[in-house]
Amino acid sequence: MSKKIILPGAAIGVLGSGQLGRMFAIAARRMGYRVHTFSPDSDTPTGQVSDVEIAASYDDLDAVRRFAQSVEVVTFEFENVPSATAQIAAEHAPVRPAGSVLHIAQNRIREKTFLAKAGFPVTPFRTVESFEDLTQAVTELGTPAVLKTAASGYDGKGQVRVTNANAAAAWESIGRVPAVYESFINFDLEVSVIAARGLDGRPLDYGVIENRHTNSILDVSICPANVSPVIEKQARQIARDVMDALDVIGVMCVEFFVAGDRIYINELAPRPHNSGHLTFDASITSQFEQQLRAVCGLPLGSTGLLRPSAMANLLGDLWSGGEPDWAAACAHPAVKLHLYGKMEPRKGRKMGHLTALAADAKTALQNVLQARAKLTNSVQPL
Repeated sequence: MSKKIILPGAAIGVLGSGQLGRMFAIAARRMGYRVHTFSPDSDTPTGQVSDVEIAASYDDLDAVRRFAQSVEVVTFEFENVPSATAQIAAEHAPVRPAGSVLHIAQNRIREKTFLAKAGFPVTPFRTVESFEDLTQAVTELGTPAVLKTAASGYDGKGQVRVTNANAAAAWESIGRVPAVYESFINFDLEVSVIAARGLDGRPLDYGVIENRHTNSILDVSICPANVSPVIEKQARQIARDVMDALDVIGVMCVEFFVAGDRIYINELAPRPHNSGHLTFDASITSQFEQQLRAVCGLPLGSTGLLRPSAMANLLGDLWSGGEPDWAAACAHPAVKLHLYGKMEPRKGRKMGHLTALAADAKTALQNVLQARAKLTNSVQPL
């Protein structure tokens, strides 16, 4: 792998065009880089702040080739890019993280199998490719459990809880496609560790972030998480070890279930992550700048937390009664508003987020929830 440092002024290619790419582009342009984005859509969150926006199918390999030839390095803002797309891009520019990392992370069967073989703590699981496989998995692991499609699952999509009585219906509900059957873990909380690894193999991480979900969609993130020193040390070390095992160059999020004194890896995301949005305001170096530094071969920046913080997602549901009251939310001096430039608010669609900083994590959470409540004059419980 080339160790050449890609200096400011160079063009960085981003496959994908959502809010993660938008915040990456903002960080890159602030440091003097140009940003080219490639996705099937136009007037996208990333495209609105990029130098060049290419609207073409990921399967249009000629367009991918031309895109890769116009930039110095290619990175990702989501992992569901076809393998062939990453392979073609890699023929013309370094792709970081590598297509091999995406190949593992974009498929739950490959991801779980890799982690288990490498000795990382994962929930007990079985590969399911037929109803007979599912019946055998129920016998071996019991119920309750969760059946998750191997591909294209996010924000709770492609998942169904399984009991002895509904196995056949669960199989039908996911479309009878390859899946993983996971034992249900009665966890205490969900946390994530966002880590970065540069060309020199040096890892850094942002500590442990607590995540709370509503309807399987991330609702709030709190940093630092309220976990024991033992859990914190384990989670941070596992995240670094996973990056080493995959030889990741860039940023990766490792999501965990915490159950008592044990932790289990839930999912990997080889890119910046929703739970790390708060780093944009609360950390010396945001996850987006860190991704840029890593893929360009620059030294990684400090992950130090300026102040404890909390992030609250803003979903399209907030627009159901009309335009939210942005001035009311912004009236709090320690709250930051981020909107993603999406024109059509839809139920469950991530339209933006709020970040609050405070002297402690509990106060930051109170502040961000109060600010979000003011958008619609509602009351939200802590």
